[in-house]
Amino acid sequence: MDLRSRVCGAVTILELAGRFDAYVAPPVEERLRSAAAEPAQIVVNLAGVSFVDSTALATLVQGMKRCRQRGGDLHLCGLQQPVRVIFELTRLDRAFKTFAGEDEALRAFAG
Repeated sequence: MDLRSRVCGAVTILELAGRFDAYVAPPVEERLRSAAAEPAQIVVNLAGVSFVDSTALATLVQGMKRCRQRGGDLHLCGLQQPVRVIFELTRLDRAFKTFAGEDEALRAFAG
């Protein structure tokens, strides 16, 4: 798993690539925790992710909850079809705001 982060204005962008599973969830969780400032605005770009497991989903849910508790939010973007199907099957597509690309996810914070 490749994990990169950068800041764009007041938004932290986490870009993931590879398999997002129980083995790589701890470093992602740590990045989400450290990025969840007040108000926490985070975009998780999953364009390079081909698989997520239940631990990865739980990590994202916890990150979203932490952001919302601090007056912000966590947006997802770039979901590939296999990952999108997992979000739909678990109905998490209703909990997260998802966007086709990073620019759309960033604009949603602005307006």
